[in-house]
Amino acid sequence: MRTAPTILHLDMDAFFASVEQASKPSLRGKAVVVGGLGPRGVVATASYEARVFGVHSAMPMGQARRLAPNAAYLVPRFGFYKAISERVMELLRALSPLVEPLSLDEAFVDLEAGGEAWDEQSARLVGARLRADIRAVTGLTGSVGLAASKMLAKIASEQAKPDGLVVIEPGTERAMLGPMSVRTLPGVGPATGDHLRRAGITTIEEIVEAGEDELVRLLGKSHGHGLYSMALARDDRPVVAEREAKSVSVEDTYDVDIHDRVRVGLEVQRLADRCVRRLRGAGLSGRTIVLKVRRYDFSTLTRSETLRGPTDDPAVIREAAARLLDSVDTTGGVRLLGVGVSGLADYTQEDLFAQAAGERTEARGPAEEPAAAPAEEQPALSERRWPAGHDVRHAAFGHGWVQGSGLGRVTVRFETPGSEPGRVRTFRVDDPDLEPADPLPLVLSGPEGGRGPEGGSGAVGLRSAAP
Repeated sequence: MRTAPTILHLDMDAFFASVEQASKPSLRGKAVVVGGLGPRGVVATASYEARVFGVHSAMPMGQARRLAPNAAYLVPRFGFYKAISERVMELLRALSPLVEPLSLDEAFVDLEAGGEAWDEQSARLVGARLRADIRAVTGLTGSVGLAASKMLAKIASEQAKPDGLVVIEPGTERAMLGPMSVRTLPGVGPATGDHLRRAGITTIEEIVEAGEDELVRLLGKSHGHGLYSMALARDDRPVVAEREAKSVSVEDTYDVDIHDRVRVGLEVQRLADRCVRRLRGAGLSGRTIVLKVRRYDFSTLTRSETLRGPTDDPAVIREAAARLLDSVDTTGGVRLLGVGVSGLADYTQEDLFAQAAGERTEARGPAEEPAAAPAEEQPALSERRWPAGHDVRHAAFGHGWVQGSGLGRVTVRFETPGSEPGRVRTFRVDDPDLEPADPLPLVLSGPEGGRGPEGGSGAVGLRSAAP
């Protein structure tokens, strides 16, 4: 363990929901829930105002609606969140070459490796400056924890929430951890927590008092040793700059079970194409194709096929996924499908599968992604979907966002991140003057207060795909 709190953990506050509140003036200070809005959707993030009602991430959306019926329920805009996350990660990488992202809104930073901090005072100054920079660049808040280890830095950032900074000084760790719940430690979930509680262990100090042998008896050798070490505040894990991706995958959960075998096949082909787009976007290829099927009774099956060499050819991956589907019984209905590729490499190897696919598709043109999106992704005006929370533009009223749609109508609130709460208007779903739009930057910048590329600068000048 280090002798100075030079490991920083950043956790953006209610990230997805905070982005939506920053984008939409009428939602600031209100309960906002982001996630899948269908019958089987789950909560991705809830604003702090929604958490007061008991709503939390991973909760079924139906339960969230019962707890907070008056909250705003929005479909995620992942492209926008990722673009903002990249700006935050740029700030972190300016502090150190050792930045370990855990997700879009969370990362560890080794400040000592970047020469930015060497003691408690310098680390605290860096943390304060980082929080100010994040607010200036994105308009959002993040909580910072500083400690001598990764485990303690993460615990500190949890204590700092929301919008705070906590430093755990070396030498104070045991006293600080002692009265905390065992659930505070990494790897202690509900099942392990209940098991320890039945043994009379509810706090971290009680873990230490029980002793390592007792922990091993209760939880097994590996888990017992690890948990006892963490209770003593021992954590020598380094900050790892990059985590090598092991697989690339996509999946969809369907509001209504799919029974039609032809429809299931078409969905698998569409997922294979999406998976290829992710592969190519990351400059990767893979040799093992994986199909995931969750059936009507919640049983989940996975099938895989390993090719002779890595590929990013969409025809090859579609064909392999179709072969895997042939081995799965979907008679009772399917509620989730996924396609993934593992065995990743940063090169491709032409093989017989790819050559055969190329010969079969030559008459139809290359197997590359078509220049225009398929019909299902670019529906006719009368078939447009208007996801709640996504951006739109009207020829007469300007930029706004979808509050809801149904029965042939779509309701839009016209406002921008820098405006006052806007007015609400309702249109036909096929109104030719209404179209999907790119998100606007969250922060005004420049002497004129211009926004985005058209306005000049824009602190988060984002160009994510339209919904």
